[in-house]
Amino acid sequence: MAKLLDGKIVSKEILDNLADEILFLDKKPCLAVIIVGEDPASKIYVNLKKKKALELGINSIVIEMPSNIAPAQLLNKIDELNKDEKVNGILVQLPLPKHINKDLVLEKICPTKDVDCFHPYNIGKIATGNKPYVYPCTPKGIIRLLEYYDIKLEGKNVVIVGRSNIVGRPLSQMMLNENATVTVCHSRTKKLSEITKQADILVSAAGKSGLIKKDMVKEGAVVVDVGMNRNENGKLCGDVDFEEVETIASYITPVPGGVGPMTICSLMVNTYDLFNLQNRI
Repeated sequence: MAKLLDGKIVSKEILDNLADEILFLDKKPCLAVIIVGEDPASKIYVNLKKKKALELGINSIVIEMPSNIAPAQLLNKIDELNKDEKVNGILVQLPLPKHINKDLVLEKICPTKDVDCFHPYNIGKIATGNKPYVYPCTPKGIIRLLEYYDIKLEGKNVVIVGRSNIVGRPLSQMMLNENATVTVCHSRTKKLSEITKQADILVSAAGKSGLIKKDMVKEGAVVVDVGMNRNENGKLCGDVDFEEVETIASYITPVPGGVGPMTICSLMVNTYDLFNLQNRI
């Protein structure tokens, strides 16, 4: 039976230490979040981020904009935040309305305030084996979770299912930089199960409930489930058939309680790191 990679325990330990460091600062880090429109899921995520920031002593600014806002107004607001010395991290909650060019918006954020690590400068640093100002939150959280449980990446065969710019692509580069041998699979991959069965570490970030079954996993593999889906009963679940796969894996993340807490943990750490960078602490 697999051991749990418990993101709740690991993130709590990291954030408890972070709160202690912030407590003794003369001025506090500040995270600004922009949300455009009324998407219910986005509002939930933004409120969770604000709540966690305030718990840690991080100042939180939430800027709400209507869904029909002109793109230029959004870009102007980002420019204001870029110039505001009190703001250390800027996050634009995705998705954005269709009339707004997401890439232009993300590129407008100053790389030294790019708390999500979506700016081409920071992503390019990772792709070339160099260090960005901060790392993307979910990939960073996954690697820290593996480190906590002393799971080494060097020399391991890693298979990542999913090639999004948020998880799959940056995670593949970050694991490659840790000397893993990385294969990225996606919706056009043929004979998926033959590839996933070669993985020492299998990461699924495909967003498809129950995609990864027991017969797709090598015995003793480490399984990281990034999926956040709803099954036919409306229950929150991942990409991995947990009950099946936990009988063959050595370690596995639960959903919820695995990667999710590590993602928001990384966001808070990134905010603090950018604060230190800007204040040269």
